[in-house]
Amino acid sequence: MRIGLAYNQKPDPSAPDEPPSATDAFAEWDEPLTIDAVAHALDRFGSVVRLEADAAFPHKLALARPDIVFNMAEGLHGQARESLVPAICEFLNVRYTGSDPLALALSLHKGRAKEVLAYRGVPTAPFACIEQLADVERVALPYPVFVKPIAEGSGKGVFSDNVCASLAQLEERARFLLEQYAEPVIVETYLPGPEFTVAILGNGPTAYCLPVIGFDFSALPAGAPPVYGYEAKWIWDTPERPLAIFKCPAPVAPALYRQIERTALEAYHALGCRDWCRVDIRVDRFGVPNVLELNPLPGIIPDPAMNSCFPKAARAAGLSYDELVQEVVHIAWRRLTGQDLDVSTDALLAVPPPPQPAGAPA
Repeated sequence: MRIGLAYNQKPDPSAPDEPPSATDAFAEWDEPLTIDAVAHALDRFGSVVRLEADAAFPHKLALARPDIVFNMAEGLHGQARESLVPAICEFLNVRYTGSDPLALALSLHKGRAKEVLAYRGVPTAPFACIEQLADVERVALPYPVFVKPIAEGSGKGVFSDNVCASLAQLEERARFLLEQYAEPVIVETYLPGPEFTVAILGNGPTAYCLPVIGFDFSALPAGAPPVYGYEAKWIWDTPERPLAIFKCPAPVAPALYRQIERTALEAYHALGCRDWCRVDIRVDRFGVPNVLELNPLPGIIPDPAMNSCFPKAARAAGLSYDELVQEVVHIAWRRLTGQDLDVSTDALLAVPPPPQPAGAPA
């Protein structure tokens, strides 16, 4: 079996030919150690073809023709950047893991995602979208509010001072984010309750939650607001001095725990996510879990000291890192073919090609 690995690798900032970039420009991309770890886990299925998601990706994929692509490529440009690799796979009729282009685009655009969630009755905080600074005056939400870029991930643009208690603060932060990220920003009612993240595996009625992770914001530096953003992810939390911020399983009342799981699964299905996803949730002042956002391309840093949420939840469920990656492939294969993936040598040598669409040339 040939399995493709689609990825974006963080550039080496010390490389002499590397152009300067914003501090968090490549926060969503993966380190070489993560890419190597995923490739090692995929070795169980056969030969791994590394397919960096750059401008040559369509050509490389067409030549490689893998039996399935493990997609972890985030893209770089545009609000639909996470959809590009799956769209190219579909164009070339190549199987791939994870959500389709529509679900990825909807999930990345936090405004569109919240519109769908609200329509489907999934709790999410009241919000407004700001496309230009003049829109700030029309925001009718009570303070405090939280503001962030509308289509970023991995903590990009989410800073500890994004909690705004006044119109003046909101104007200042909105101006900075609009200029820095060249995209609209989203303003939400600030949710004062505890925060959680839920890793989900599976599809349809068989989708299930791994142990829920709770956030202990008392682990943040003194005076820092209870926000798990860029500073907490990439500056304050280091392998040398990891933040003891995660509690897994989350130590909450059973009724709230079940409500968090139910809300996460409702959001997963509402956005049409597939195979795996991480759902971030925070409790409002009424004690109701609200969906913050969905991450259908979740980070999977292998080093336990790096506090990567999905592998942490998997470990709590008894899954090793390799088993987590392999389980995503098994789930995707079952969805795509209706059959379990037999990892015996003979079975892998006999993997059938994907069905051709009607009217396609033989």
